[in-house]
Amino acid sequence: MVITLVSLGCPKNQVDADILAHALLKAGHTTTTDMTEADVCIINTCGFITSAKEEAIENIFNAVEARLENPKLKIVVTGCLAERYRDEIINDIPEVNAVVGIGSNGDICDIVESVVKGDRVCRYGKKTDLDITAKRIISTPKHYAYLKIAEGCSNGCYYCAIPMIRGPHRSRAIESCVEEAKFLAEEGVQEIIVVAQDITAYGEDIYGEGRLHTLINEISKIDGIQWIRLMYAYPERLSDAVIEEMANNPKVVPYLDMPIQHINDRVLKSMNRRGGTAIIKDAVARLRRAIPHISIRTTLITGYPGETQEEFDELYEFVKETKFERLGCFAYSEEDGTVAAAMENQVDVEIRQQRADSIMMLQTEIMANCQAKLVDKEIDVIVDDFDSENGIWICRSVYDAPEIDGEVYIDGGYDVMVGDIVTVKVVQSDIYDLYAELV
Repeated sequence: MVITLVSLGCPKNQVDADILAHALLKAGHTTTTDMTEADVCIINTCGFITSAKEEAIENIFNAVEARLENPKLKIVVTGCLAERYRDEIINDIPEVNAVVGIGSNGDICDIVESVVKGDRVCRYGKKTDLDITAKRIISTPKHYAYLKIAEGCSNGCYYCAIPMIRGPHRSRAIESCVEEAKFLAEEGVQEIIVVAQDITAYGEDIYGEGRLHTLINEISKIDGIQWIRLMYAYPERLSDAVIEEMANNPKVVPYLDMPIQHINDRVLKSMNRRGGTAIIKDAVARLRRAIPHISIRTTLITGYPGETQEEFDELYEFVKETKFERLGCFAYSEEDGTVAAAMENQVDVEIRQQRADSIMMLQTEIMANCQAKLVDKEIDVIVDDFDSENGIWICRSVYDAPEIDGEVYIDGGYDVMVGDIVTVKVVQSDIYDLYAELV
């Protein structure tokens, strides 16, 4: 069959899509990006927040519309939205031929054959049946790739549906992660981006203690791997061993994505977050003390049920004082089935958004100042792409994750190639991006 595979949402979901693609290609199927040429369209959905659900539904109806031109097209919905809303999708969107839970991803080839024969499929294995150790393709540009070291989450934050969708936290063995990292390196990957819902919980379930620092060290020994980037750490689990490994291992870039969500103790407790104000501030201080040039990215929620103006003001002042190098702030979104969605004192939707906008306006100024401090400095960048229209190389610094943070632009006349890691001197900055010259 000719397959179109659309993957939405986070990097962790993208890794699932890479595994699906490998299984399909191994079975002899081919892929296309043109739905009008495909026999089957598989949409690997996100269903984490309202905007992600809306994007997933939009993509489903895009496939339905493509069927007007390509009547044979079969539509298969997988991923988080499928796991979360199986009955609604199969009952309310009759054009969908299959709804597949994450625990049945391993059956994708059988499901494709069934829908092409005319069957309508609704298949859900146990969440723990999702195999994240299976072989995969690399769908990112060849020089960087995501390495998912665990699946699910056991933290139980009251606003979050991930445990319902993905099940409990399940770490991969160190050997399994290293084996995949070696495969990625052999394929030309130079930057490994370590991801999980909570990377700082890695190893607790299978080794009895956090082993993220051990895993990082083992990955760093692989020839070809130049950068290791860490995403989604929790402050209460951020051990001195992890910080020491980050500070002393030259392959670990000075960057950490550490979502904190809020700073007020009452709000954090209401969210069922384990770390309070003191723990968050201590984690930031330890990171900056050990790695003075680190770029810390965090995520915040405004308008959580019961959040008062005074509690928001405390968050605002904390952001103003702490000056995170990278920050995203989101208005609280009620998620079906979560504890927070059933709470009283839901904050008015407009107030939630106003507070988020206020934080982001403040962060824009902070970010511009952070960027300006890099002018006249030399930094390492990886070449991501070439913009032929403008004649410039698009690069990314050690301080920036792909598709999330900013970019670094250098003149297209330089003798570099996509995937090269080079040193540049920053000559100009704006809010998000830098302009530089090759050293």
